[in-house]
Amino acid sequence: MTRYFFVVLVMGLLGIAIVVKAAVIMFAERQYWQDVADRFVKENVTVKPNRGNILSSDGKLMASSLPEYRIYMDFKAGGETKDTMLVNHMNEICEGLHKIFPDKSAAEFKSHLQKGRKKGSRNYLIYPRRISYIQYKEAKRLPVFNLNKYKGGFHEQVYNQRKKPFGSLAARTLGDLYADTAQGAKNGIELAFDTLLKGRDGITHRQKVMNKYLNIVDIAPVDGCDIISTLDVGMQDICEKALVDKLKEINATVGVAILMEVETGEVKAIVNMMKAGDGNYYEMRNNAISDMMEPGSTFKTASIMVALEDGKITPETEVDTGNGVMMMYGSKMRDHNWHRGGYGKINVTRILEVSSNVGVSYLIDKHYKDNPQKYVDGLKRMSIDQPLNLQISGEGKPNIKGPKERYFAKTTLPWMSIGYETQVPPLNILTFYNAIANNGTMVRPKFVRAAVKDGEVIKEYPTEVINPKICSDRTLTQIRDILEKVVSQGLAKPAGSKQFSVAGKTGTAQVSQGLAGYKSGRVNYLVSFCGYFPAEAPKYSCIVSIQKPGLPASGGLMAGSVFGKIAERVYAKNLRFDIRSAIDSTSNVIPPVKAGEMNEALQVLDGLNVPVQKQFSPKKGKEAWGHTQESPNAVILQTKEGTSSNTVPNVIGMGAKDAVYLLESKGLKVRISGIGKVKNQSIPGGNRVVKGQTIVLTLR
Repeated sequence: MTRYFFVVLVMGLLGIAIVVKAAVIMFAERQYWQDVADRFVKENVTVKPNRGNILSSDGKLMASSLPEYRIYMDFKAGGETKDTMLVNHMNEICEGLHKIFPDKSAAEFKSHLQKGRKKGSRNYLIYPRRISYIQYKEAKRLPVFNLNKYKGGFHEQVYNQRKKPFGSLAARTLGDLYADTAQGAKNGIELAFDTLLKGRDGITHRQKVMNKYLNIVDIAPVDGCDIISTLDVGMQDICEKALVDKLKEINATVGVAILMEVETGEVKAIVNMMKAGDGNYYEMRNNAISDMMEPGSTFKTASIMVALEDGKITPETEVDTGNGVMMMYGSKMRDHNWHRGGYGKINVTRILEVSSNVGVSYLIDKHYKDNPQKYVDGLKRMSIDQPLNLQISGEGKPNIKGPKERYFAKTTLPWMSIGYETQVPPLNILTFYNAIANNGTMVRPKFVRAAVKDGEVIKEYPTEVINPKICSDRTLTQIRDILEKVVSQGLAKPAGSKQFSVAGKTGTAQVSQGLAGYKSGRVNYLVSFCGYFPAEAPKYSCIVSIQKPGLPASGGLMAGSVFGKIAERVYAKNLRFDIRSAIDSTSNVIPPVKAGEMNEALQVLDGLNVPVQKQFSPKKGKEAWGHTQESPNAVILQTKEGTSSNTVPNVIGMGAKDAVYLLESKGLKVRISGIGKVKNQSIPGGNRVVKGQTIVLTLR
């Protein structure tokens, strides 16, 4: 009995001791043990996802995030063992760093690292600038640097740098990100689709397990979607080259060219060029959607359509334009040839062919001066005054006066009919002409076709109709016939082609100088042409708008000639595409393959079941740059001899993506001209790399 009592007593005392100890830990020592736990679990860290790419309509990469790095050393990590290794391998490390970054000598690196070691710095910047992924991987192979950061101390900070492989092509429409990525996107598609592109942040924390810190994922980051734009790289290049060549020729200040698919409203190309202080042309702002300009004679088409639709005139209605000068409420309305005697008596078709100011303004004033609201209602019926509510921000809203508004004088109606005293952005004018080409259906211009994730379409953006019918079929037939004659018989002949028919209208307008109006010394001009092709079955519509100082100024000769070049080259491009589509499906087709990274080429060819002859040994995790040869039965993959880090690689035959990646990894700046494969590089392969030097690649 005494023995059992003793056991119970001991157990009771032990239980009391446990309860007391637990109470002490929970209350008296609570903060101490909380601090111990905090040392084992680090606070949450936000993990940024990979931003999605922006692709062209045919799948080419137009904007992508490439990693850049800053590299650091923690001299206290790893203790004495690491420090001894660092001292023993210091010369080897510095020689290796010099090969990767030739702008600093091995001696400079040694002095720099010794200074950091002496300070015992835990976050010592090894190299002052951001480096590429390839440079980072090369540095990671050096002694000590190849250990994990807790043993060796080498660590990095990653930055996602947004790159545009095609340089300035459609740069303003694609948009930019702020330098501080936390601020997000700045403009263009990048801003409009930022929520889809940026993905969702993840959260991790670090916890000490078995004397090692591990990254524990609480919420995994979700990478952004890829955005498939409507832009076509080939068409964009055609439009940009044709426009810039003309801007240089006539010393223009601003130029816009937009190419749109008639049925869908897809913008295939959009060019915005402004002359900079250095005399060159750059994409600085999206003039195509934001410039609030008086459109000039391209607006005459809308005025004539209102009168045709209201039954006030027919294409055969005649007007005596006299000697090209007509007094209207105390002001002179002049035709462009007034000093040569004018056009005399001409019909409505001829009025638009020669763009007679007197003819159009006389007709509109005659039929609507007693009820100008009816004319304005006719314009609004065709939705030319409607904002487009585009997918990207920054659009200007058309400004078309009504008779009840301030400053609507007697002269307003005639001058408004020829494109003055109104403000309409270029894309809105194009949308109106596109509706004429599209059998009267006005569709909303769009820049993005779909958002995709891992090959699956997340969201599609179908064609939207703004106005199902802007006018009657009778008016539509009449105006399309007139616009075709403007090109074949009128002032817009430079916009035409011998291969197919073109329809459209020229525009030449003086640009108002703010409060000074049109009389402030030297006059600036807006010359333009808007139309579509082929005229009998329209596939594309296009507007070219150019601002230039002084005379001469001709919508047909200047903007029209640019339109003509764009139309012929786009038409020829589509013809070549159709010919290539005629493939004999019974034959064994060996596709042409560009030079580049051979492991990627091998993966794609295997996936397509294309026969391959490998003349290299693929190694996991190691890049294999090379070129290809075509044989009757297979694609031959060959690697080139490796180039040192300070030698310019030969990228002839590569695509733009691989060539830019490889050259930028060597510290070179890359400029691209043309499309296709690299045919020429301004700095030949094998030359010594000069960091920051610009190399120009010509693609064909």
